Amino acid sequence: MKEQNAALLIFTRNPELGKGKRRLAATIGDQATLEIYKFLLNHTKTITEPLQVVKQVWYSEKIHENDIWADDVFKKHVQVKGDLGIKMSAAFERALKEYDRVVIIGSDLYDLSSQDLNLAFETLNTHEAVIGPATDGGYYLLGFNKNIPKGIFEDKQWGTGTVYEDTIRDLKKLNYATLEPRNDVDYYEDIKDVQAFQPFLKNIDVK
Repeated sequence: MKEQNAALLIFTRNPELGKGKRRLAATIGDQATLEIYKFLLNHTKTITEPLQVVKQVWYSEKIHENDIWADDVFKKHVQVKGDLGIKMSAAFERALKEYDRVVIIGSDLYDLSSQDLNLAFETLNTHEAVIGPATDGGYYLLGFNKNIPKGIFEDKQWGTGTVYEDTIRDLKKLNYATLEPRNDVDYYEDIKDVQAFQPFLKNIDVK
């Protein structure tokens, strides 16, 4: 039975050639980057579909109909304009009006599993917040079961290695828990030795 009091927010970029993952594309090119991002989107869909929570996909630009996110499984929304902090803040504020536990993730984590996500929701039964640190200094998951702490999405240098530590400073006001670190995909170095990505890299001449 689905837990109607819990929601997972999945932030995605509309998969289009030449958009998104620019740091990865700088090394392997736009076409390979697009194919890898589609692969990561499918991985995210696979690990989130079985979860017994309400699932929302938040598109970066516009809702795509008849895509991999089935309408009977995923509720669809569009992110507001602004930086990542503004986008996440708006999504959380909306979701927390309807649900008691809300977790947000990106869509570029091959390391992430259904078990990780279930653990995050379970953690929110006993903690006010949960965070999953990314190995690059950011975070791959954030969750709350009450109001968002003031300033949690402000004054952050998004996309840099300071985001996690800066966010932890804001979370210290709460009873929070930390999950195991995971590696998101931003650079060629993040995937070059991972077997699952080799089919996308076999014809790439990396200098």
